[in-house]
Amino acid sequence: MAEPSSTTESPDAPAAARSRARVNAGYGAVFVVKEFRAIFAAHVLSMLGGVFADASLAVLVFQRTGSAPLTALVFALGFLPYALSGILLSGIADRYPARRVLVACDLLSAGCVTLMAVPATPLAALFVLRFAVSMMSPLFTGTRAASLADILPGDLYVLGRSLVRMVSQGSQIIGYGLGGLALVWLSPRTALYVTVGTFLGSALLLRLGTRGRPARASGGGAMMRASIASTRRLLAVPRVRALLLMWWIPPMFFIVAEGTAAPFADAAGAGSVGFGLFMAAMPAGTAVGEVLAGALLGAAARERIALPLAAGSMLPMAAFAVHPPLSLAVALLVLTGLCAAYTLGMDQWFVQAVPAAMRGSAMSLLGAGLMTLQGLGVAAGGAIAALVPPYAVICGAGAAGTACMFAILRSVRATRTTAPATDAET
Repeated sequence: MAEPSSTTESPDAPAAARSRARVNAGYGAVFVVKEFRAIFAAHVLSMLGGVFADASLAVLVFQRTGSAPLTALVFALGFLPYALSGILLSGIADRYPARRVLVACDLLSAGCVTLMAVPATPLAALFVLRFAVSMMSPLFTGTRAASLADILPGDLYVLGRSLVRMVSQGSQIIGYGLGGLALVWLSPRTALYVTVGTFLGSALLLRLGTRGRPARASGGGAMMRASIASTRRLLAVPRVRALLLMWWIPPMFFIVAEGTAAPFADAAGAGSVGFGLFMAAMPAGTAVGEVLAGALLGAAARERIALPLAAGSMLPMAAFAVHPPLSLAVALLVLTGLCAAYTLGMDQWFVQAVPAAMRGSAMSLLGAGLMTLQGLGVAAGGAIAALVPPYAVICGAGAAGTACMFAILRSVRATRTTAPATDAET
């Protein structure tokens, strides 16, 4: 597939031309780009900081209240604001220079976490501050994803996005593990101050390690109204709408397996070790699948396997109908994760389908929908697991998800020849 001419800004053309010569060199070529190294390091810091903050705040709330529901609310607030932020704030990603938006989000997050750590902060304010940090997250991730398309040409963009996703997957395992160990020696408030340091470090890396670029779009008027209008325009484009659904729907069903991990491990008599293996299986498979696809396959091959892998990605979950023992269950979830390599093919399709002037809004909307539907999926799976055995819940999610994917993939295939939207259409 030809590279879209809008992938890079004209001032970066010489750098882009040099990078294209390395396009088939694999993941190592991505780290040759200086700006990506800064963005990647900042991503590692902010992801670990966010996970660390969740663990610390949950412990702090439980110590103050002894309430399991209020402690669970800390994690729920990591999902709930995404839809609101994606709809109301996504326009900021295109209206203002990307570096300014990213640094501002990190600094505001650091300020909110600092207030969380203050002993005099009321309990209600802790939840308001957690909500505020979550509202900034879709804007930050969307702006960063759009920035990658500015600095990484062609296939390097796909590999860069893959590396960012792998960090996100790994942080869920490593971050909570490190957070749990750190809280053995640190008080929750001290741990929150460590989180402040990670956000400040991320802001410094982004400010000094990336170049300033002008905003993608200009315009006046109310920002929220402009963001809503941008969301409507994106969803009105059949190709963009089909690809968004292909991004959103599978994770909504994937996460059902993670949401039922505790009851499944308990029913299998596997205890905490079994629970850990069950939780780690799908992220591990995802990481391995992305590494193999990114390192061994070229851009055209990754695009060819995207639809078949997406179509079959939830069939291993449907195989839970046989009520598998833990070892087989873990193997099935690893296989599901391996199939998630289809996302590398989708990355290039999406950046080609979205107008450059709306790229930040589109990426923010993508992330917001992804997190919101995952929150709904885990909640629904947990509710159903109270009525039926956990293996049956996972099987049902796999079967229903596969049926949904076939319908979505028909739309993706049908819009494959649709001309990409242009900036003029916005």
